[in-house]
Amino acid sequence: MSKKICIAIDGPAAAGKSTVAKIVAKELRYIYIDTGAMYRAVTYAAISQNIALDDATTLGKMLEETSIRFEPGEVQQVFINGENVTEVIRSLEVTANVSEVAAHPVVREELQKRQQVFATEGGIVMDGRDIGTAVLPGAELKIFLLASVSERAERRYKENVAKGFPSDLEQLKKEIEERDYLDYTREHSPLQKAEDAIELDTTSMTIAEVATEIQRLAEEKNRGVSLYNF
Repeated sequence: MSKKICIAIDGPAAAGKSTVAKIVAKELRYIYIDTGAMYRAVTYAAISQNIALDDATTLGKMLEETSIRFEPGEVQQVFINGENVTEVIRSLEVTANVSEVAAHPVVREELQKRQQVFATEGGIVMDGRDIGTAVLPGAELKIFLLASVSERAERRYKENVAKGFPSDLEQLKKEIEERDYLDYTREHSPLQKAEDAIELDTTSMTIAEVATEIQRLAEEKNRGVSLYNF
């Protein structure tokens, strides 16, 4: 029987990473780890506690006393210190500030350690900005998703409207461009494609098509692949 592998999916904001990762994990019966939700949870906690988002020292101390856990469900539930924050971490305020919080080395290093613990036994799908380069550099399958700014803004707009959040398409385009700049240029673990990652441009692909292609690649990798070790 072949061992379950680790699948790392990276890419810019609204490229479809989380949606695709959830489908792939479900079809392969793997565990899905939403790293973006972890950074959003930390951002929400900082805002709730009135911590300055540029204060790395205080953010680090807060994180030491902060537990983050996931629970399965129709929609994966996210808890921070026992509070269910599944919906609130997707608010516009958190979205607008998460890149600033995620740029702090003290935050990234601590969350990366927690993410690596999740992956020690394989059988996981993890998505984010630096999974294939920093969190799981030895993952057996690495995917880098891309899509045009216009397409990503349209996706995020529809997502916000469906959830009842007020949304402006042109403003979303601007925010995504700004977030891309921050993610690609930050000093610590910037967004970049791992050398051995497979690039998929999802602009003209449906979510189902992207998920099917990743499943196919995973099944190929899964045949006889050794378990990922740190």
